[in-house]
Amino acid sequence: MKDPNAPAEGIFGHVPFIVALVLAVLAVLAVLVGWAVWWVVRYVRADAMTRQSIWQAIRVRWGWKRLAPMLKLSATDKTPTALAALANINGKPVKPRVLIPALKVKHDAYGVIARVQCLPGVGLHQFQKAGPHLADAWRCTRVAVTQDKPGQVLIRGVRLDPLKFPTEHHPTGDAPEETARWDLGLDEYAQPVSVNLTQVPGVTVAGLPGFGKTSLINRLLSDWAPSPAVQFACADGKVSAAYEGDYADWVQRMFAFVGDDLEEANKLFRHLVELRRARSASVRQVLGVKSMWDVGPSENWPLVVLIVDEAHTYFRDHKGSDQQTKKLAALAAENARLVEDLVKKGRSVGLLVILTTQKSTGDAIPTFIRDVCPVGLSFAQKTAEAAVAALGDEIREWPDANPINLQDPTYVGVASMNHQSQPGFTRIRTPYVPDVEAALVAEQTANLTTDPYALLEAFLGLRLAEVDLTKIDT
Repeated sequence: MKDPNAPAEGIFGHVPFIVALVLAVLAVLAVLVGWAVWWVVRYVRADAMTRQSIWQAIRVRWGWKRLAPMLKLSATDKTPTALAALANINGKPVKPRVLIPALKVKHDAYGVIARVQCLPGVGLHQFQKAGPHLADAWRCTRVAVTQDKPGQVLIRGVRLDPLKFPTEHHPTGDAPEETARWDLGLDEYAQPVSVNLTQVPGVTVAGLPGFGKTSLINRLLSDWAPSPAVQFACADGKVSAAYEGDYADWVQRMFAFVGDDLEEANKLFRHLVELRRARSASVRQVLGVKSMWDVGPSENWPLVVLIVDEAHTYFRDHKGSDQQTKKLAALAAENARLVEDLVKKGRSVGLLVILTTQKSTGDAIPTFIRDVCPVGLSFAQKTAEAAVAALGDEIREWPDANPINLQDPTYVGVASMNHQSQPGFTRIRTPYVPDVEAALVAEQTANLTTDPYALLEAFLGLRLAEVDLTKIDT
């Protein structure tokens, strides 16, 4: 006889299972809703350019399995898997499998970044060959294919040309993590470009007036000024006094500044050559190494950056037989000799010379200085001769990167350079630093300004001008 107090059977006996199932369904729905909300919020907060890139990334992802075989970016595997072999009880040939490289896509304002796993027979070379077709299929202006890591290819597709969109840089006021790394801007694939100036004695920057040379230097000052391990000096050939020119705010963060007076510039260059000689004679005693770069710049032994803006002012050959012209010619020749000393002998003791000019031909920057500067950039140029002088004869083989193609006002702020980490030349969109923000950084870091010559004298406990540098104990 059935016990009336016994629990009811049927559906009530499965209540825990139903509850668990409902909770699992609700959890899945919650995850899906959360994911959808996250994407909606991300889409709404994005700007118009990024929204287009989001849809572009979705199209790339959804169309990949169809596109890859069409571009011969797939592999055929005729060997059956273990499971397929066990299931093949009839002994019939197993249908070959078509393998599609796994693809992960991210987006940014300019386009998409895809990482693809290579397959046997489908590697870097095959993807580079298919690059133009990928650009067409993905509706990109250009596509770059590089090796991300072994077995993986990085595909960068830009829908919009980053070189045509002006950018701004807002300095943080914090000291850089790497003292000698110069962040330049974005390349033609919207990837950040920097150059390592460790062990670099000199940099040349050329280009037509108003195309971005001073703005480029302004960013370097804004980023490096917060570090006490960097000290600046400047010779500005465009002005007679600092308040007249582009460095009016920065002069408070410079231990020395001169204008277009050749005699004053000569005194500055001579002072720095004396600093170079003193450092060369005492580097082992002070740092315990042959080269400053073995230990890196410090507050007591800072990297000294000499900016020579409109360098032709100080080196131009003066023609004439009158006394004043002869004096200027002698000063110009002496200035060239002194700067040559800094560039050729100052690297190991922490001196870096940055020379800017409109046209870096031999009459503007003597070739015995220009040709030993390993890093060179050029903004727009009018002639092939000027482009070759700035970047070397190899620029003729890279017509797309030739600065003579940058004369359009759209390309103000765009420079070409021979990058250290890759072959050929690359174009860079350098950002504009708002004057107010640059002035604020200069004001906040003015207390860090010190003459490195005085620092060395304080350490050695003597006046270097009164000592035979060759007799300093090494």
